[in-house]
Amino acid sequence: MRLGVVRGRVVLNLAEPSLCGVRLVIVEPVTAANLAAGNGAGGGKALVAVDQLGAAEGQMVAFVEGIEAANPWWPNPVPIDAYCSLIVETVDFRPPQKTAGKEAGGA
Repeated sequence: MRLGVVRGRVVLNLAEPSLCGVRLVIVEPVTAANLAAGNGAGGGKALVAVDQLGAAEGQMVAFVEGIEAANPWWPNPVPIDAYCSLIVETVDFRPPQKTAGKEAGGA
């Protein structure tokens, strides 16, 4: 599971029948540096994800990728590779502290 920011929506003109009625959003993954800065920026390569939660543009979501993204439709096969699994309310992230030229936890 990764964190991302909803940047927009995708509207399909013609769709695979299994995608009819499915809301698609553009999600920009959040890098650790931007998460630590708390600046609301993403920084990752944007992707399209299914959103059944109704996340608004600018909201942070957690999303899963790969076969896990299609789990809500099991056992039906669907062409889905990313799924918004929750809307984030707050994040408490503290990056590791660097000490004496070494990263914390490193050898």
